[in-house]
Amino acid sequence: MNKQVLYSFALFSMFALFFLFVGCTEIPDPQTPAYATDLTKEDAEKNSSFADLFPLQYQTYQQLKAEDFDIGDGQMTEYGGSIPHAKHLCGDLPQAYKYCQPYLKNLWLGYPFSFEYNRARGHANVIHDILDIDRLNRYGEKAGLPATCWNCKTNKMPGYIEEYGDDFWAKDFNEFREEHDLVEHAVGCNVCHDPVDMSLRITSVPLDEALKREDKDWRDATRNEMRTLVCAQCHVEYYFEHGEIGVAAKPRFPWDLGKNPEDIYEYKKGFGITDREGFEGWFIDWTHAVSDTPMIKTQHPEYEMFHDSTHGAAGVSCADCHMPYTRMDGKKKISSHFQTSPLRSLDAIEKSCGQCHTGHNPQYLKDRVIYSQERTWDQLMIAQEESVRAHEAVRLASEYDGEVRDNFNELMIQARERVRKGQWFWDYVSAENSAGFHNPSKAIETLARSQKYSRQAVQYAMQATNYGIAPDLEGDIYEIVPPIEEHSRELQMSREHLDSHEWLGYLPLLEEAELMWDLNERIR
Repeated sequence: MNKQVLYSFALFSMFALFFLFVGCTEIPDPQTPAYATDLTKEDAEKNSSFADLFPLQYQTYQQLKAEDFDIGDGQMTEYGGSIPHAKHLCGDLPQAYKYCQPYLKNLWLGYPFSFEYNRARGHANVIHDILDIDRLNRYGEKAGLPATCWNCKTNKMPGYIEEYGDDFWAKDFNEFREEHDLVEHAVGCNVCHDPVDMSLRITSVPLDEALKREDKDWRDATRNEMRTLVCAQCHVEYYFEHGEIGVAAKPRFPWDLGKNPEDIYEYKKGFGITDREGFEGWFIDWTHAVSDTPMIKTQHPEYEMFHDSTHGAAGVSCADCHMPYTRMDGKKKISSHFQTSPLRSLDAIEKSCGQCHTGHNPQYLKDRVIYSQERTWDQLMIAQEESVRAHEAVRLASEYDGEVRDNFNELMIQARERVRKGQWFWDYVSAENSAGFHNPSKAIETLARSQKYSRQAVQYAMQATNYGIAPDLEGDIYEIVPPIEEHSRELQMSREHLDSHEWLGYLPLLEEAELMWDLNERIR
């Protein structure tokens, strides 16, 4: 072999080795598996239709299913979990919990949330839990809330939208009770997956429309972005449109000015139909029974809280933490469909947090989460109490019979506006299901603003009365306004109950009635 051939062979060998090593070290982009299920739209509405096709994913989803609806899956993290206790009761599980908010019924007085508000359970239980909640009227033909409330509860939603279009939202919720199976139709596979090829998709009309208003199309999103957007279909803040302005009872995501609590608060100064002085045209969910304040209720803004957090800005998806990859049936790697908190176990923390935070053990990571949650919870409790004091201040001022300021009405409008705003900022963190961890800095800032606005409300109310009500607001709020521990639709049918607490006396007496619905069955 001559030298030229030898050099050529050596050069070829070097290039071959180079490309071999490069090829071994390159990591290909993740590819979404392609499927063809042959499922019909009707089949896709039933969760069990996916059991044979995707047994491992279905097995993990089944972990959410309660064997006993009274107990759930029986596991709590430090600040949350799946045992459906009353969130305002302080005590022991399963009825109460050590981290409670005793003033919830006070703060929502006159609104259905004051009847019952329980710890949310997993996706597999949502049909049972919404049919069993006192917020929806089970004593009459009509629920008193629109069909919109099915939007994030049932696999039947894509079919409803196809059949009814925008006429669906304003129908009464109870019209659809009897056609729901408690397990089969609980929000599941077809809400997030196209049942034909199992690609991730958006079925939420309000999310699709909100993205369009931002000049975005979820069909152009990356797979990693979709692993958050499918969660943003429901884990968000929303409100129901007025028919005079939009489509009656249609849900709308109020993101047009931004996704932070201040942005959404400003946005809701429009899109209303009230002619209430000082609040003309503002959106109102209800008027508080005691302070006569036009109020807004926060839903559960997990997406809004998370999207610009440290993790969200870094490209971490919801599924990375709440549906981590796991190996089953030998070595098969799947995304777990047991959508839950990674704090449930150290193994879960290792599978989620541990994928990025490789330098720390799971117990350290858990402790850091709880460290943030503790501080958020402390400020949440202060904000709650300040909001109660603000309502009481406005109540006292509106009934004050002493000498008042010349600009009394203007000061009371300012007081009520701060009551509304203070409670909105408190509720933004209270209703968000992470005790602040999804965005610790935003949570603390939001609660600081809540406390500020509630204190301003008290100051305006005192000024309006020349501080005549000031002595009645001094001291421990628990002595000034005791928490309402019991209240329900049935109890509001009792005059004795309404006379048992000064605040309850502002509610109207409901006509006595017997239960008409037991979950998805009509009993009379």
